[in-house]
Parts: sequence; C-alpha cells; structure tokens
Amino acid sequence: MANQSKWLTVAEASKLSGYHPERIRELINDGKIVAQKFSIVWQVDRDSLMAYLSKMQELGKKRGPKPKN
Repeated sequence: MANQSKWLTVAEASKLSGYHPERIRELINDGKIVAQKFSIVWQVDRDSLMAYLSKMQELGKKRGPKPKN
C-alpha cells in the first residue's frame, strides 16, 4: 500500500505554521504547498507544508543581519 500523507485543514495548517489562514490559502493558490479539495473543504498535505516551512527557515538563515559599516 502506498504511503498516505496526512491531510490538514487550513485551520490546522495555520496553527502548525503560525501563518494566518489567508496566507495558507495564498500558498495553495500560488502552488507553493500541495492541497486538495475534499467536498467543500481544502486539505493541505502535511509533508508539503513542512517542506515549505523548512525552506523558508533556511532562506531566513541565509539573509541574516546586515553587516554594520
């Protein structure tokens, strides 16, 4: 049997990520995280969300503080 990902509601994804639910919807619309509509409810793929959060955390580390002159 294939490995099934856990699906999260937009509200659950919001709590897990710390992002506003509208931001989660923007990420879905932009194709930055994987989501699927079950009936009338959008569900976010947990692995996709975690990968996105990890990527954003790495980008944040690369930016770092600006050197003082």
